[in-house]
Amino acid sequence: MDFTAAAWIWLYIGSFLMLAEIVSPGFVIFFFGLGAATVAVCKWAFPSMSLAWQLALFSITSIVYLLVLRRYMKKLFMGDAENSPGLASEFVGRVGKVIETIRPEVPGRIELGEVEWKASAGERLEPGTEVKVVAQDNLTMRVEKI
Repeated sequence: MDFTAAAWIWLYIGSFLMLAEIVSPGFVIFFFGLGAATVAVCKWAFPSMSLAWQLALFSITSIVYLLVLRRYMKKLFMGDAENSPGLASEFVGRVGKVIETIRPEVPGRIELGEVEWKASAGERLEPGTEVKVVAQDNLTMRVEKI
């Protein structure tokens, strides 16, 4: 096999693996693609590299890239979850009405717009009381009396 054909094959494999990362969770496959691309470059630089050395280089570089770069690249591509705007920001500050009694130890229900939500509060709130959403914990709104 011509040395350039082997290098192109490694480059195609690397490209495929890096693109496959788009549809897979975990951000791992990308580094095997990076390892394959490294082998392609080395095969162009050293045309007489045997298949055994190519496979060894692929294994070593993939593992090294995975261990060294994953933590930094994951932050870069996936973002910082702590700073991402959540669903809570959409409801915090909105005003609603209690439709089922809320007690400190037992959540009740509120109406925001035309939608009912489970709600909790630090005090007893009777139906008809207007409340303001101050936080959201999953699907439960934390409210305060206006």
